[in-house]
Amino acid sequence: MKKEYDFTDAEQGKFYRPIEELDIPIYLDKEIKSFFMKNIHNKTSDFSLNKIINSLIKQDIEISKKLVY
Repeated sequence: MKKEYDFTDAEQGKFYRPIEELDIPIYLDKEIKSFFMKNIHNKTSDFSLNKIINSLIKQDIEISKKLVY
């Protein structure tokens, strides 16, 4: 490591991203992933595991809202 570093042309916050903009990976169990890969991939030409999982989670949120209120 150097004794000194030159930060003359440095730009503060250049690589900063608010936590709200970060995409956090979500890891599915093998059984869940294989279920969707087998059963849905063959049925739709516009297959996106991301879209399908998000859709299911949104449906669960709506169900939860109805149960809570």
